[in-house]
Amino acid sequence: MFESEFEKNLYALRRDKLAQIAALGHATYPNSYAATHTIPELRAAYDEQTAEQLESGPAPIEISIAGRIMAIRVQGKAGFAQFQQGGQRLQIYVRKDDVGENAFALYKLLDLGDHIGVQGFLFRTRTGELTVHVKQLTFLTKAMLALPDKYHGLEDTELRYRQRYVDLFMNTGHSAKQAEKPGAPATEPDAPGLAVADLGGAAQSSPETAEPEVRNVREVFVKRAAVLRALRTFFDERGYLEVETPMMHTIAGGAAAKPFRTHHNALDLDLSLRIAPELYLKRLVVGGLDRVYEINRNFRNEGISTQHNPEFTMLEFYQAYANYHDLMRLTEELIAFVAQEVNGHTITNFNGVEIDLSKWTKLSMREAIVKWWDDVAGPRPLVTDFENAASLHAWLDQVIPEPWTEQEHREKLFTPEFERRKKFRVLYAALDISLDRLKRNEPAGKAIAEIFETVAEEHLIQPTIIYDFPLAVSPLSKQKPDEPDWVERFEFYIGGFEVGNAFSELNDPDDQRRRFEQQLLEKERGDDEAHEMDEDYVRALGYGLPPTGGEGIGIDRLTMILTGSKSIRDVILFPLLRPQVKKQQATAEQPHGESAE
Repeated sequence: MFESEFEKNLYALRRDKLAQIAALGHATYPNSYAATHTIPELRAAYDEQTAEQLESGPAPIEISIAGRIMAIRVQGKAGFAQFQQGGQRLQIYVRKDDVGENAFALYKLLDLGDHIGVQGFLFRTRTGELTVHVKQLTFLTKAMLALPDKYHGLEDTELRYRQRYVDLFMNTGHSAKQAEKPGAPATEPDAPGLAVADLGGAAQSSPETAEPEVRNVREVFVKRAAVLRALRTFFDERGYLEVETPMMHTIAGGAAAKPFRTHHNALDLDLSLRIAPELYLKRLVVGGLDRVYEINRNFRNEGISTQHNPEFTMLEFYQAYANYHDLMRLTEELIAFVAQEVNGHTITNFNGVEIDLSKWTKLSMREAIVKWWDDVAGPRPLVTDFENAASLHAWLDQVIPEPWTEQEHREKLFTPEFERRKKFRVLYAALDISLDRLKRNEPAGKAIAEIFETVAEEHLIQPTIIYDFPLAVSPLSKQKPDEPDWVERFEFYIGGFEVGNAFSELNDPDDQRRRFEQQLLEKERGDDEAHEMDEDYVRALGYGLPPTGGEGIGIDRLTMILTGSKSIRDVILFPLLRPQVKKQQATAEQPHGESAE
């Protein structure tokens, strides 16, 4: 529990304070507190009222609130504190003559992070700050560990993810420099005014100290909840039925991914955590549920990055008698609607770029490669170069430069050609892999998909639909009638990465069986992400799946876009992390956030 000897000693000190509070006759961990308002409610109701308006009624505005102390100062027989609840702060003013000797003794035993309840009335200080004049103080919970430095907040990125419970109340958009400036109440002209410097010493930092980035972690997760509400509203209004399908599968299907494996003891059954709900949702469409959607978790035993977490949230929806063109239109409407509901407009800023979620571009995968090909890298491909393996092979032979000998490398060092190879080394490496696939007689479609990811994906910042994918990488998609090597599938990209994937669903049971069999061959070649044969799903198709369009959208990635978050870990409350290595050396310094008593 303790990360240092200092923290252990501090815990003992706080325990001693708790004993002193009990000795004063206060309950140390009461079961509840009866509040009349929340701080956000008080802010909404009275922030715009002047001191005169607050005092104009026949009696003071009496309130009772509870919250966490984020800044506190005692000066003689009075003190101010910053109170936080619901992500917002409110100042309280405590005077010994009003609360009594016992309660003021309690006030002096409080630390940053403690929870208390206060009853009193609202007024404005001489500096105009909305404040609660406390008449009664109730102790609720002691913070046994010190808060992080209140000037910088919780800055260590990994620590923020590990201790999200601290991140949420420390990083709420407030900073020490932005703290409300309390002053003595107008009703106490003899009481000395208290400046920001009196609240824990925040303003004592040197003038040269740079203002740290002010995060509002709570707001990110408030918006995430709003995203989910908006999605449900959108689909419920269009006659979709929200459903739940199994999280444990006997056969992991519906996506190309490596599953987590588990075992059910009672049934002696090997199971996989689901990688996608797709095959179960389409079973429901077979069953006559023409419009269904599910928002739930998927699990994939793969790498972790700024865009990937092994456990993530997906929206999947299916609509009978629709195809991928219908879903393209629906997707544009959906993303614009969610943005409007969550942010009040369709403009978002991601990685320093302004993105308009109401303006979309559509390109086929082949058109995207041609559009974003850099001519300096070699001959620009034609759409006809992607017709078959032979034409793709011929183009790659023109593009990939022959490796230099050691002498050529020395001679061409720092020449324009050397710089070109240096700039495009990642591209050439990817093209080499694609060419090697063709030489092994693997489907050309896999090579085309890899080329697209390398050449075009990073450029897809503004909302872009990429449609018509190779059959080889789309085992559940319906073929294009006029191009059997291509399927009716699209992905949409925002911010440089994929957010959603959709296609016209394959509904021919014989074709589906053949494609599963092809996937089994891929599995034998060593592809551990290839689909397994799902006999029951093929049987379900035998009862008749109507023409259907289906789509999956990553909720975490969509939330990243709408909140401007740079990492998927910033939008997942408790992301998966490596086990923490305990610190070898204890920290002997007192945290800046510890109140000076």
